[in-house]
Amino acid sequence: MRKILFLGMLIFFNISIYAQINIADSSVQVIGFWDKNEKQSYGITHEKYKIKGIDTTEREKHTYTVDISIIDSFADSYIINWYYKDYNIETDNPLKEKLSTLFKDMNVKIRTNEMGVFLEVINWEEIRHNILKATQMLKIETKDMPGIEKFIIDIEKNYTSKESIEAITILDIRQFYVYHGLKYEYKVEYEAELKTSNLIGGEPFDTKVIYWLDEIDSAENNYMIRMQQSIDSEQLTQETYKYLKKIADDLKQKMPKYKKFKKITNDTWTTSIIHEYGWVIYSIETKEVQSDGETIILERTIELL
Repeated sequence: MRKILFLGMLIFFNISIYAQINIADSSVQVIGFWDKNEKQSYGITHEKYKIKGIDTTEREKHTYTVDISIIDSFADSYIINWYYKDYNIETDNPLKEKLSTLFKDMNVKIRTNEMGVFLEVINWEEIRHNILKATQMLKIETKDMPGIEKFIIDIEKNYTSKESIEAITILDIRQFYVYHGLKYEYKVEYEAELKTSNLIGGEPFDTKVIYWLDEIDSAENNYMIRMQQSIDSEQLTQETYKYLKKIADDLKQKMPKYKKFKKITNDTWTTSIIHEYGWVIYSIETKEVQSDGETIILERTIELL
């Protein structure tokens, strides 16, 4: 069975103020029942690797801890702080090791609505200031590394505005709250057509989303929700080709004709186990980007400590 959700319906519906899990109709309502000063700690892991044929290459692993604190609670919103600490990265690239220090001891203050739906980053100017200050120091430390300054400048672009910070740099926060605010019926598939940020410039990509309530564990007071997102492959391939052609033109190099350029696909699967009070217990997001027989896999896990 499948239901279509239009974006206008994201005002949300059928709110239960007593419990999120309703055994009578096999449904759940994902709402944050959080108290002021309540705090939870999470371990977050990023893994990236490339697969070509039967070989796995370029494996990287990046871990850190986040303390999530409810700073304030109002009738229509929550103010929540994410404090990032204990960074560790396993990589053969010394530059990426240095880059990981940019986010050490960083606070990200966000606002959600009363159900826990992410609304905005509040302290984006503070984040921008701290990152740009750190990147200036990094430019000095790495001045003898060829091509490094342009790479750092590209990173700085992700922090130039509130919109860029919210769209590009807080992906673990968006993953944490992605299911909040809606009611889900057991084994019913919901569809939506959304827009995904184009990180290389240009218009956002059309993205098809399907999500469903997969399990209800009333004994443990939690439930599992799954989602699949697929970016429009034609749009993605065209934009990638334009981007690479521009680089090739700047370097006075030749690009193959577009008809010979291999199709690119980008699919993401997100599974979260959530307590009925709205705290995520475990969440995993796996992104697969495929082209010309090669697959790049990005995986992010969020786990309650």
